[in-house]
Amino acid sequence: MQPAPSTTPGLPPSAGLGLKPEHYGEILRTRPALGFFEVHAENYMGDGGPPHRWLEAIREVYALSLHGVGLSIGGPAPLDRDHLHRLRRLVDRYRPESFSEHLAWSTHAGAFHSDLLPLPYTPATLATVADHVAETQDMLGVRMLLENPSTYVVFAESTIEETDFLREVVRRTGCGLLLDVNNVMVSAVNHGQDPGAYLARFPVESVGEIHLGGYDETQDDDGERLLIDAHGSAVSPDVFALYERTLALTGPVPTLVEWDNDVPPLATLLAEATRVEAALAAARPRSPRAFAGRAA
Repeated sequence: MQPAPSTTPGLPPSAGLGLKPEHYGEILRTRPALGFFEVHAENYMGDGGPPHRWLEAIREVYALSLHGVGLSIGGPAPLDRDHLHRLRRLVDRYRPESFSEHLAWSTHAGAFHSDLLPLPYTPATLATVADHVAETQDMLGVRMLLENPSTYVVFAESTIEETDFLREVVRRTGCGLLLDVNNVMVSAVNHGQDPGAYLARFPVESVGEIHLGGYDETQDDDGERLLIDAHGSAVSPDVFALYERTLALTGPVPTLVEWDNDVPPLATLLAEATRVEAALAAARPRSPRAFAGRAA
């Protein structure tokens, strides 16, 4: 295994929320009890302006997770060095407790696609992803977390299980993993698999953060359930139940509630965070009772 160049301090094992412009002022006025906020890196790649002024003020109070959506870690082309340099400036500016990206690709022939697209799990793809993760860590000077994807198709040429693919990337690069429990549910239902069996195979010892979110549901052409990773609603009950099963394997892990579309009032998001905190508290080991007997 190649060690990562350095590690970030790590997020607290608490609930976090995505930071939305609609809530900047209210957050600073009310200072809600949260473990951290997470931002999409690409939204803060300009050099100045109001977004940075708000983020700087909030960063003084809260731990910060920086989540990338445009690096195209799984793409066959070389990583965009300009994009990496912009990410490095953000890391240097805000010193986030965590940086993460997706196991996906989103660029081709110089064009950026708005979707995080799936990969064939083959030895060649594995080598590319590992090289890109190592390059990113070297450039940013931090250990990154790699997120499992939500998928709607599988590739006939795939020869490696997704969980084994992720485990091997960790072994080769020293990176950590971001376990998106909603993505597990979405992919498992879409492909007729058991989400619990997927979790049982997942390298949970490498998980540094968990994501939760809501999905949309429709039907495919055969009338089967089709889940869409929509990030526009409360955490679905079956996803939250799967999250509680996950905590039984991982113990308390920093957990983000993702709600990126149709953003509700901050109070609604805080209610979701409260549910997460209760699950985290239940997963923490209880202090053993003091022995009341007399010493021999």
